Amino acid sequence: MVKRALLSVSDKTGIVDFARGLEKLDIQILSTGGTARLLRDSGIGVTDVAEVTGFPEMMGGRVKTLHPKIHGGILCIRDDHDHMGEALKAEVEMIDLVVVNLYPFEITVSKEGVLLEEAIENIDIGGPAMLRSAAKNYRSVSVVCDPDDYGHVLKEIRSTGVVSQASRELLAVKAFRHTADYDATIDTYLSKELLGQDVLRMSFKDGVTLRYGENWHQEAKFYKEDGITGPSLANAKQLHGKELSYNNYIDADNALQTVKELSSSKPAVNIVKHNNPCGLATGNTLLQALQAAWDGDPISAYGSIICTNTVFDLQAAEFLNGKFVEIIIAPGFEHDALEYLKNKSANLRLLELPELNEPFTVDETYKYVIGGVLKQSRNIGIYDKWECVTDMQYPEDLRSVSEFAMHACKCVKSNAVTLAFEYEEGCYMMLSMGAGQPNRVDSIRKLAVTKARENLQVMYDREIPDVSFEDYVSDIFSKCVMASDAFFPFDDSVVHAFEAGLRYILSPGGSIRDDEVIATANNLGVSLVFTGMRHFLH
Repeated sequence: MVKRALLSVSDKTGIVDFARGLEKLDIQILSTGGTARLLRDSGIGVTDVAEVTGFPEMMGGRVKTLHPKIHGGILCIRDDHDHMGEALKAEVEMIDLVVVNLYPFEITVSKEGVLLEEAIENIDIGGPAMLRSAAKNYRSVSVVCDPDDYGHVLKEIRSTGVVSQASRELLAVKAFRHTADYDATIDTYLSKELLGQDVLRMSFKDGVTLRYGENWHQEAKFYKEDGITGPSLANAKQLHGKELSYNNYIDADNALQTVKELSSSKPAVNIVKHNNPCGLATGNTLLQALQAAWDGDPISAYGSIICTNTVFDLQAAEFLNGKFVEIIIAPGFEHDALEYLKNKSANLRLLELPELNEPFTVDETYKYVIGGVLKQSRNIGIYDKWECVTDMQYPEDLRSVSEFAMHACKCVKSNAVTLAFEYEEGCYMMLSMGAGQPNRVDSIRKLAVTKARENLQVMYDREIPDVSFEDYVSDIFSKCVMASDAFFPFDDSVVHAFEAGLRYILSPGGSIRDDEVIATANNLGVSLVFTGMRHFLH
């Protein structure tokens, strides 16, 4: 039974109401310092810890709960005869509930210009000791470090007089996790301030076993970053289908980030295969965007992952009839679309992410290599400048589709090029891309241009326009923009683009041979814009 509680909190949110609830249950409340004053001022009866220990709070509050009559009352094993005998002899009374949260060290050190002395004074000593003592003895003691837990703890005590074992176990783990994170923050700060060492500590939880790793013989798990909010796969709710694999998470993350990069007010669809966008488009409707994205590479779309920024509707679902798709990610699914897709396949994974259109809350990315971790700021933006460097000026009416092309390019594995055009007013599609090649020339001539012609053949056969296929290709290519993720080390990329019929090119620039590249573009009548921002993606 909970008969005696110790309350000592830095964050006093909800503590008065919680203490008042304990008092109504005739639970004796021990407290310290500011918490005791607040409770008394609120008309709640409190026993000072100093009355229990026989010692006043000392040294500016640094020493107050570090005493056998406190820790003995917390750590004593109730069904251990020797423990209870020693407690009786030393006049140690049991403490059944410990409610503690810690000095705000993290908040303190995040302030601009904070002094080391101020940071040191906000390192809690007694608080973590009490949390750890109570958590260690969770079979007999309940420990609460989060104000969000006050409600259900009080409800259980009101109902049964005790906190359930399941709750005590949960609260104990939460307390140990809290003190571990607290100490990690102190280590990170003091390592830098005192030793000049940069320490990275990360916290992940809720490890879920995946179907398999990159290959069937590899084991894999997915861990959720502690405290992650906003658009993240960690926050997606799976509505249907079998469990995800390692590769599913990798591809789905690319699909999500690429759609987010567009920041489109129109429906947008990204189709990913093997960690590359193979189809990307915007449209006036979801169906239109999905059709255009699918046209970007109908072959690669087999077994792909689809992500959209729009609630998935029945028309889009029906478009996928007869098409094999692994995963669909959307902010939501209309009821009839959800039922249709569930009936389509028992294995199709449907991931609902209501936060999909919210801003990212993550500013850094990490990549593990054997023996170390790489950290970098997230690749935000598409250009530092917009400078046409050729005699042939870059048409202003191609600005929007050009930005779309570069958004797509930054999400494709380098060396990357993308071809994009405005297939309907205000609607854009990635016609093709070249990815992952050791040189950019192959990305252009062997992949992007070849794939674009194949895709256009499918579109031509479906539309049957009143022109020859070559005239059809020539017309589309004349409206196309080619975006490159990095500078051209030689002019051959411009030459191959021109030979294919392309006339508008975006590149970061910055090569020692930029003058040669510009001269070749001028000779060929190609318009070239330098953006000043590279977008390698390894």
